[in-house]
Amino acid sequence: MAEDTHYNQAPRRKAEFIRPNNTLKAKVGSGGISDDILNKAQALLENHSADFLPLAELYLGALVKGIEKAQEPEFEDQSEYVISMMLYPTMQLKANGGMFHYHLITIIADKLIQFLEVIEKADLDAVEIIMAFHTTMRAIILGKITGTGGSHGKELIGALDEACTRYFDQFPKVKSRLDDYSKGKF
Repeated sequence: MAEDTHYNQAPRRKAEFIRPNNTLKAKVGSGGISDDILNKAQALLENHSADFLPLAELYLGALVKGIEKAQEPEFEDQSEYVISMMLYPTMQLKANGGMFHYHLITIIADKLIQFLEVIEKADLDAVEIIMAFHTTMRAIILGKITGTGGSHGKELIGALDEACTRYFDQFPKVKSRLDDYSKGKF
């Protein structure tokens, strides 16, 4: 199992967080929020009973659309576009998993993001691994497995990590790209 992030590969792209303008804050101004309000908000987040399934299905469906595009011959030369189609819903799953108490989804989505950030293109082997991530996350959500999944969750993460590591073991590592990344030249 790979302990380092990005499976010892230099990232080829970075999942980008775009911070929108905060128009509400501009209207009300700056200042602190009382501890009482923060505590109530935290309690609401911890005790909410909203169902994650509809939102997760939306993002998993978007991930499948990216996977389907990767398998279409006319998109073979548009690898960056296809990978970005898979990165966005995966980032959303990572961000929302913890809020809905699906911490295992957050962990697995993070692993998939790391994989997507370093693959050169969405070739057939990569798509097979991405499908394994999708199938695993879908099973977790349909099974309503909240939290980290305990020892079974660790096994799932380990199996996905091993698949990614095997994928990169098939291809020679490009030392100069790793050196550039480690020196901050990426």
